[in-house]
Amino acid sequence: MANLTKTNRRDFLKIAATASGGLFIGFYWSGCDSPKMKVLTNEEVLLNAHNFNSYLTISPTGEVVIYSPNPELGQNIITSFPMVVAEELDADWKKVRVFQANLDTEKYDRQLTGGSGAMPHSWERLRKAGATARHLLIAAAATKMNVDASTLSTSNGEVIHKESGKKIGYGELVADASKLTAPEEVALKDPKDFKIIGTPVKNVENKAMFTGQPLYGLDFYREGMLHAMIQRPPFGMKIKSVDDAAARAISGVTDVVTFKNNVAVVGKSTWPLMKAKKLLKIEYEPDGVVESTFDHDRLFAELLNGKTAEVKRKDGDVDAAFKNAAQVITSEYQCPFLSHSPMEPQNFFAHVQGDKVELVGPTQTPDRARNDTAQLLGIPPENITVQITRLGGGFGRRLRADFVTEAAELSKMMNAPIKLTWSREDDMTGGAYRPAVRYRFQAALDESGNMIGYKLRGVGINAGNSTRENNFPSGAVENVLIESVDHKSAITTNAWRAPITNFLAYAEQSFLDEVALAAKKDPVQFRLDLLAKAKASPVGELQYDVDRMIGVIKMAAEKSNWGKDANVMQGFSVYFSHRSYVAQVANIEMENNQPVLKKIVAATDCGIVVNPTGANHQVRGGIVDGMGHAMYGNLTFENGLPKQKNFDTYRLIRMKEVPEIDVHYVQNGIDPTGLGEPALPPTGGAVANAIFKATGRRLRSQPFIEQKEFSDIKLQIKRA
Repeated sequence: MANLTKTNRRDFLKIAATASGGLFIGFYWSGCDSPKMKVLTNEEVLLNAHNFNSYLTISPTGEVVIYSPNPELGQNIITSFPMVVAEELDADWKKVRVFQANLDTEKYDRQLTGGSGAMPHSWERLRKAGATARHLLIAAAATKMNVDASTLSTSNGEVIHKESGKKIGYGELVADASKLTAPEEVALKDPKDFKIIGTPVKNVENKAMFTGQPLYGLDFYREGMLHAMIQRPPFGMKIKSVDDAAARAISGVTDVVTFKNNVAVVGKSTWPLMKAKKLLKIEYEPDGVVESTFDHDRLFAELLNGKTAEVKRKDGDVDAAFKNAAQVITSEYQCPFLSHSPMEPQNFFAHVQGDKVELVGPTQTPDRARNDTAQLLGIPPENITVQITRLGGGFGRRLRADFVTEAAELSKMMNAPIKLTWSREDDMTGGAYRPAVRYRFQAALDESGNMIGYKLRGVGINAGNSTRENNFPSGAVENVLIESVDHKSAITTNAWRAPITNFLAYAEQSFLDEVALAAKKDPVQFRLDLLAKAKASPVGELQYDVDRMIGVIKMAAEKSNWGKDANVMQGFSVYFSHRSYVAQVANIEMENNQPVLKKIVAATDCGIVVNPTGANHQVRGGIVDGMGHAMYGNLTFENGLPKQKNFDTYRLIRMKEVPEIDVHYVQNGIDPTGLGEPALPPTGGAVANAIFKATGRRLRSQPFIEQKEFSDIKLQIKRA
């Protein structure tokens, strides 16, 4: 049996008072009941709080404080996590307060945001947290009422005696409940009895965001801290000399420091630092190979045609299949580097004091931030605290900890608390990017138009494995060869929303449309026929669920009226990534002989939808992200430095360029499988296939607007 930590009224009242004031700023919980009350930091509250478990505590007033362990960057986990706990607790949602938990690996075993894995990982844990507290409250009520626990039920923050109708609020029971021992196993609700899960709930931080309350890392301020900004070198180059005289002369600059191939300007605020940084005279020299986009185009061609590649999958006799094919289709698709471009550039606060460090800021991986800092400074990780602010976007960029360790290293060098801030130009020119990749696809068809052979070679720049060899259509084709080549470059790359699949899905789904056209088959039916083969007689390993993929294909076709309106040119795409399945149909209509993209219909299978409001935001946001970067995003290099340095040259999608988005969900009752990324990969393919259907122009490279096939199309985007 697990013993729950005991508490007393004084501790609960302290928490209740802070909870009644709500979340005031990212690091302080303030109570509005008493002007003399001390403002508590997250650290102080977590130290003093005596919780029912890692996720929640309840006050004598009935206020429920639920801690959300995973960093919040817009995926609304700070709302959906508490919804799951509150559901099993039978809490009154009006009395629920949500706080961002700080890094605590003893309480939480996965405090990171990435890979759409937060909800799948925590679903059962969160439910058990709420159910355990509910079990203890019922037990305490049974003793108080002198009745058997089986005669009691719960609803809306109260324990109810079924026969008499007598009710006791949770607040009256917490003192007694906290003294009981927790059961090792608790009964969870049947999903049909859910009252909170599956209902639309607004983001718990909406008011704070809309009213400009300081939630983000850039908002964080500590009296006495210094600010720092860094000039980083072009990729593949090192510092030869530094002339910092002009920078030092700027009022407000207190120091200029050179460290690890970087030059940091330190001062009292960011504005003089931005001016001073532009006045630095730094001479660089090559430190290895310095690359430009021209070099990458040449490398792609060489490596695609080279004899050396890592075989990731080989089924059947591929050579024989292609030799005996009635028809062979070959196409190449290419994508550029992309910046993550979160609205909030990188920033972090660090205060190194001897062998102890305080870290505060926006990170997707707080444990990595702590461990990398510990390794850098040579101190034990347990001596480092990490407070997590809300993230103004991340998309994978904040999985890294380079901006954290920079702040920590400067704090130690300056012997002062440091707030490090990156400018937008810093973020685009010295960051980490989505890898550039080129694919060559080949398909062998027999005389009946059946695909009997499939080849894929992916060449990436710092992409690792640029394929997903066990995804569809693998398993549905008898003869398959999938290879990967990775070119090592000085250009830093990083996971970018839906890593690898963000482009692979577009390329693969566009190519499958090419194959369906050659086979003289409907694109949707072509995919369904392949999946039927995979289900009846799979070839090799499958890492996707055939039935779930068939389900979203059929739903998307039904909801979009696939092929039923001759005036609507439709493009189809479907993809499995991060445990979930999304199929999309893009609709284009002709107006004044010009194609107009009017609607994208999406069918999603992510298991149980915890919060329809948040889910819709994720699907729509993924589609906007996928479409925008397929249409416009491009990052090119010249002598190791990106040519696009800000949003004046790095094109993002605009609000007026978003078509109507119609979202549907498969209701299959399975546990949630994640939703932060899966809606993005299929979008580019759906749009490109619709453009081909409307214009006959096949778009094989991104961004679309820079392809000659697109230049005279004059595609318009309107809501249907």
